[in-house]
Amino acid sequence: MNPYLDFRRRARNLARHLFIVGSLGLAALFAGCTSGQPKAQVVVQDAVPVTVATVIQKTVPVEVRAIGTGEAYSTVSVKSQIEGPIEKALFTEGQYVKKGDLLFLIDRRPFEADLNQAEATLARDKAQEAYAQGQAERYEKLLKDGIASKDQSDQFRSNADALDAAVRADQAAVESSKVRLSYCSIYSPLDGRTGSLLVHVGNVIKADDAAMVVINQVRPLYVTFSIPEQYLADVKQFMARGRLTVEAYPPNDEAHPVRGFLSFVDNAVDSTTGTIKLKGNFRNSDLKLWPGEFLNVSLRLSDRPNAIVVPSQAVQTGQSGPYVFVVKNDLTVDSRPVITSTTFGADTVIEKGLQAGEKVVTDGQIRLAPGAKVEIKSPTETPGQGGLGTGR
Repeated sequence: MNPYLDFRRRARNLARHLFIVGSLGLAALFAGCTSGQPKAQVVVQDAVPVTVATVIQKTVPVEVRAIGTGEAYSTVSVKSQIEGPIEKALFTEGQYVKKGDLLFLIDRRPFEADLNQAEATLARDKAQEAYAQGQAERYEKLLKDGIASKDQSDQFRSNADALDAAVRADQAAVESSKVRLSYCSIYSPLDGRTGSLLVHVGNVIKADDAAMVVINQVRPLYVTFSIPEQYLADVKQFMARGRLTVEAYPPNDEAHPVRGFLSFVDNAVDSTTGTIKLKGNFRNSDLKLWPGEFLNVSLRLSDRPNAIVVPSQAVQTGQSGPYVFVVKNDLTVDSRPVITSTTFGADTVIEKGLQAGEKVVTDGQIRLAPGAKVEIKSPTETPGQGGLGTGR
């Protein structure tokens, strides 16, 4: 027998025996591990940390909310009434000016010359009129004495009357020249804030041509907004009882609304949008409101007593509509459908589904289900974070 072939046969047999032994050992090891594995244990769910609020009953405002726009109480485009070069602009852009403040100076010299000429003409005609009056009176006396003819007397009287009319015309020309000279100084017609300077110093301005500056009166100020036409009857009804309050919320300070009153209701409903335009009047003494800016507006119609109120964050939305989690005496929760009404501030009025004194969950609802056990936390403990930590 070939020794090499005999060696290969013995090596194959040895490898086969080693494979069988190893497989049996692994099977025994697996069986031993499986038989010693503990049975699954039931996990008891911990109480869910939540914050709660008490359902209260109080008087709430009945109001209509809309988006409005600030509008200047009055806007004036300042124009020149004469032609001439601008010598000075006596304000800065964006400055708050008062009625009567000097804004512009236009070159006065041509108008001063016109005034001097008109005054000189008046003085000349006055002298001639005085001489003509004397002549007319003298010839009227001579006519009575029979020395002068009536034709001569009438001629001198006519000349005197003509010069008297010329004097009156000269006086009017003087006044006109004074008025034109006064137009060289342009004053602010109202209290307000100036815009950009539209015509700069050195330019020649024409009479009643381009606006030189636009002034907006911002104290007081209007806020214009529109509401759906179905509220028009309520607005008219409550306006008949007294002045309605309007609140505007500045964009950067919505916690402190500015209060005004409803001053205007448009005389027609916009047929394209089904809304009606209203205006609120605001004193705006602290200039929180500005023309052109968008504002949240609330029109208060009346007050509703004994309304059931909960924090708005307690109201959840499901497939069947809004609902809240109510905490029962045994610290379990119940999912209860509710009918909501208006929202004001951070609160929502509940029409049906809750009673005063009940407790509702305001934070931590994401881990709740009907019948779940809860642990009431204070708002500073952040239930959402606590719940995540418990669930890990």
